[in-house]
Amino acid sequence: MPVARKCSFCGGRVEPGTGLMFVRRDGSVLFLCSSKCERNLELGRKPHRVEWTERSRKARGKA
Repeated sequence: MPVARKCSFCGGRVEPGTGLMFVRRDGSVLFLCSSKCERNLELGRKPHRVEWTERSRKARGKA
């Protein structure tokens, strides 16, 4: 049974058969739900500083 995963950047849901699995050189695996999350990760942005992410909302007390 396929498992839904959590996006490593925004915290959103990644349905089976969608998204992107990114493996870093050190062997850590990141699951990304969209190209929006992929681009923000490539740009070096921190998830807790980007307003629309689940992590940021939690840090600001909005979620």
